[in-house]
Amino acid sequence: MNLQKRITRKLSRTLKILGPGLITGASDDDPSGIATYSQAGAGFGYLTLWTALLTFPLMAAIQEMCARIGMVTSEGLAGTIKKHYPKPVLYFVLLLSFPAIVLNIGADIAGMGAVANLMFPQVYPAFFSFLFTVILMLCMVYIPYKKIANILKYLCITLLVYLIVPFIVDVDWHAVLKDSFIPHISFTKDFINILVGILGTTISPYLFFWQTTMEAEDMKSKPQRTVMVDKRSIINMQKDVGFGMLFSNLIMFFIILTTGAVLFKNGIHQIETVEQAAIALKPLAGKLSYLLFALGILGTGFLAIPVLSGSVSYMLVETFGWKGGLDKKFHEAKGFYRIIGVSLFIGLLINFLGISPIQALVYTAVLYGITAPVMVAMVMHICNNKKIMGQYTNKPISNVAGALTLILMSGVVAALIYLQFV
Repeated sequence: MNLQKRITRKLSRTLKILGPGLITGASDDDPSGIATYSQAGAGFGYLTLWTALLTFPLMAAIQEMCARIGMVTSEGLAGTIKKHYPKPVLYFVLLLSFPAIVLNIGADIAGMGAVANLMFPQVYPAFFSFLFTVILMLCMVYIPYKKIANILKYLCITLLVYLIVPFIVDVDWHAVLKDSFIPHISFTKDFINILVGILGTTISPYLFFWQTTMEAEDMKSKPQRTVMVDKRSIINMQKDVGFGMLFSNLIMFFIILTTGAVLFKNGIHQIETVEQAAIALKPLAGKLSYLLFALGILGTGFLAIPVLSGSVSYMLVETFGWKGGLDKKFHEAKGFYRIIGVSLFIGLLINFLGISPIQALVYTAVLYGITAPVMVAMVMHICNNKKIMGQYTNKPISNVAGALTLILMSGVVAALIYLQFV
């Protein structure tokens, strides 16, 4: 009984410290991520599994830096750059980040519309996309985001189905182990393209803005604002970030594994539609596979789009000094919510460009992969600036992880550009 009480208390304490990091990790497996990982598994089997293991410590290190910036400065990333760097640097960061995030919003909305069409084929996907956009806007205006996230994160449990399928189909576990621990790189356009996409959707710049802002908001909401950042709060934040990134990469690993075992093995190497991605769940759920897949896409979409649009809005209100926050009423932060509305509207318009949802989702990940190196360099520069971070500048291990991330992402982007002209 004593052991049970100790376990219960420990679990309760663990759940209490989980917050921004867990939400960030869950939103990282958004429709764009699911589509990219599915395409990786379908196109190359198990050959990209190693990226899940490699990117975990790297993305955890970058997100920890972002969280630490928010805790120490009590400001978002854009606000910190505005305060300590020349304006051209801030404007360059915004110009670099805005297109990718808006495209991500549009791609996610399109993906949600497409999977809803799976369940109700008689209704056009565009109608669902419009409906979801309106619902999201209303929810963000009238319901605090934390309440929305606490409800919708449970829909992400449907993604755990990917952890089950590999154990009920024929899987070459020797090949899985080999490809998980021995990196394989093929210098072809298709492989480098999907590698850039994987890195981009895993280490996404919009998450940098979101993580920083959420930690800053969390610090501001504490009862005693005069309480400084201490070792305990840093450790709790690191646990939160680590757990969130571990969950994200675990799902990533098993999506690649599942689609590699089911789609690649059966000759489906190019995913053009969400129906093809849903096929990977058929061994477990049969006719219910579309429903499970759809719930997973819808759940992560409803969780991630507020993060995406919120990131854009936080960036701009911090730049122009406006009031903002998903915890504020519309009349308290009109500019903030108008920016969210505009970003959602632009994202919705992308649905009518004639690009398939799956293509748009993968293109988004690739664009993130191209823009991320600049943002990683910016985050590292801030975290090594004693005028900003004081005693909480980067430790050597954080700089090593950040440098490896920068080198890896810059290298694959350079290879992608090179292969376009060969």
